[in-house]
Amino acid sequence: MGDKEVGNYSDVTDFILVGFRVRPEYHSLLFLLFLLVYGVLLVGNISMMTIIVTDSQLNTPMYFFLGNLSFIDLVYSTVIAPKAMITFLSEKKTISFVGCVAQFFLFVLFIVTEGFLLAAMAYDRFIAICNPLLYSIHMSRRLCALLVAGSYFCGWVTSLLQVNVTFSVSFCASRAIDHFYCDSYQIEKISCSDLTVNKMVSLCLAVFIILPTIVVILLSYIYIVSAVLKMPSNEGRKKAFSTCSSHLGVVSVFYGTASFVYFIPPNNPELQKVASVFYILITPMLNPLVYSLRNKDVKQALRKMLG
Repeated sequence: MGDKEVGNYSDVTDFILVGFRVRPEYHSLLFLLFLLVYGVLLVGNISMMTIIVTDSQLNTPMYFFLGNLSFIDLVYSTVIAPKAMITFLSEKKTISFVGCVAQFFLFVLFIVTEGFLLAAMAYDRFIAICNPLLYSIHMSRRLCALLVAGSYFCGWVTSLLQVNVTFSVSFCASRAIDHFYCDSYQIEKISCSDLTVNKMVSLCLAVFIILPTIVVILLSYIYIVSAVLKMPSNEGRKKAFSTCSSHLGVVSVFYGTASFVYFIPPNNPELQKVASVFYILITPMLNPLVYSLRNKDVKQALRKMLG
């Protein structure tokens, strides 16, 4: 790297987003692919929110959570996709220091909030199947609002802590982030500071904030499967599983793609970028499709709105 012109982070005014290391003629193709997926994502999630808000029959806890899920998917994809598309076509592939901090803060805020929201939706399905007679009492509007507000609060706390430790470092002469957005791992790679505190904070956040959401989801589905298998009729079991299949599919895709990124060897950044596309664009695009194609209430509301 040559002489390391180490300076405090306040001396850095911008970063360079390297993006995908492909031949220049493929940048236009990447732009079109991102634009296509992002367009479908916008239409799908905005339509889902509109249907839930306008149809009174969907005024239930499950659809309240689903509307928030669509909003979160829409926002955290919008935080990254438009800037990435601009970078593909621009010769000046830079992002300001403030812009990088804002992008990273919002992305972590909404991606962590989605994890907590998926846990709340798993709890909702657990109550609906294991305690159906008490569902309206347990899943009151107040509790649903508190679960959503708590999800945003946990996302905000996680994001604030992660931003503070990620950007309170000194950077080397290189300002090139080897990604198409401000990724924490790639930002730390161009740091000249001791990252022990960063790693400890990330580990604590994973153990005390992110891990509990996975535990809640797993426990909820253990009880759900146990309750469904005890049902006497095949029709009852089929109906119970159908109410959970959409959520389980979304959870599997969300955690599967996010986990895959961290299992990829650090020496293969291009594969990490491809995997990131899945949980930044593909998963938010698929979520409304999964819920609309497998949900008769949503399909009926959509026909009513279009009719």
